[in-house]
Amino acid sequence: MPFISNTDAQRAEMLAEIGLKNEDLFGDVPAELLCGDLNLPAGMGEQEVRNRLAEIAGKNYIHLTSFLGGGFYDHFIPSAVYATISRSEFYTAYTPYQPETSQGTLQAIYEFQSMICRLTDMEASNASMYDGGTALYEAMTMALRATRRNKVIIDDSVNPIYRVMLHSYSRNLKIDMVETKNHEGLANRDAILKELDNETGAVILQNPNFFGCIDDVTDIAEAAHAKGALLIVSCYPLALGILKTPGEMGADIVTGEGQSLGLPMSFGGPYLGFMATRKKYVRNLPGRIVGETTDVNGDRGYVLTLQTREQHIRRDKATSNICSNEALCALAATVYMSLLGKQGLKETAQLCADKASYAYQRLTAIPGVEPHFHAKWVFNEMVLDLPRDAADVIGKLIEKGYAAGFPLSRYYEGMDNSILVAVTEKRTKQQIGMLAEELEAIL
Repeated sequence: MPFISNTDAQRAEMLAEIGLKNEDLFGDVPAELLCGDLNLPAGMGEQEVRNRLAEIAGKNYIHLTSFLGGGFYDHFIPSAVYATISRSEFYTAYTPYQPETSQGTLQAIYEFQSMICRLTDMEASNASMYDGGTALYEAMTMALRATRRNKVIIDDSVNPIYRVMLHSYSRNLKIDMVETKNHEGLANRDAILKELDNETGAVILQNPNFFGCIDDVTDIAEAAHAKGALLIVSCYPLALGILKTPGEMGADIVTGEGQSLGLPMSFGGPYLGFMATRKKYVRNLPGRIVGETTDVNGDRGYVLTLQTREQHIRRDKATSNICSNEALCALAATVYMSLLGKQGLKETAQLCADKASYAYQRLTAIPGVEPHFHAKWVFNEMVLDLPRDAADVIGKLIEKGYAAGFPLSRYYEGMDNSILVAVTEKRTKQQIGMLAEELEAIL
């Protein structure tokens, strides 16, 4: 078809061909909604458009040294991650319904599942969920299906964004959701044990929790199991390079946000929810699951298995109505974990912890800056109390080029002066020192 420029004469000619006038095309639109003459500027060539868009985009660029956390972290991503997921056979791949044409994608997902199982010390994993929040919701409903109960206990040291999602998703479901208030930044044992009864289907905790505090929840797992309830633990996957695993603590279902495994912070995603469980609950596991099998010749192959989604044979008895997984993001996480390996994950996690410890010492040395909690251990985040409103201080530090942290007053009452600061392996000693100097000057 030849190129046709959109001149008035040609437009009139095309309308005449179909027996219409220009205004006839908009006859169904109310007059008050018509824009009239938009008075648009003349068109530009490709080079002019590129230059103009680059000029506009440049106005949005503000380089900030990030100390933000709260579930999303500024980690270093090796170039090989981008190089691998940019290969056309990966980034154009769709749902691997036909295993005979999708062995590469299926194997990549299978490797991802295997890595998540090893990382969390679980026995089965699905092919991923949308993000950490939806994965936690799916874990909650999975636990209630498995126990045939409808009561859930969740401590408020769990990510507040996730808790909002849990309440939102379950608003029209008959779920009795009880929230306990943390004790000194850790899961409130007394409150949880008081609420734990024979109607409880799940206890939901996080480690490291939203405040960055590290907690061994083995005792809570034992108490939950004694009442016939399951323990769900949301975790920070990179931290598992050095921390006791959820599986070792007795967790039954483990979820988390995989952004720290080779995904950029972007502008809210796309991200990656992972989910793993013990083998005895695998038939309640939602989403896609890739399994290893053999073909008629005895050769190894990979297929989608235990397809419990509503699109397939389970229909109204499906474990979830989420029809997709984050395969490309899961591939990025797989490449990242492969590149680092066991020792690399351990070293990266240790770097985060060590640099956070240094930042803690520098920041709490500032007059008026105090730790909010006195937990024995933190990973790479800490809650600090400032002598004035934290949101105001954060705003002033942004002007100095530092995204200094997350103001906790947004989700927690009485924490107007509290800030959540995160440190990753990317932050240098100089950057931490400069943040401390700028903060002290502002205070």
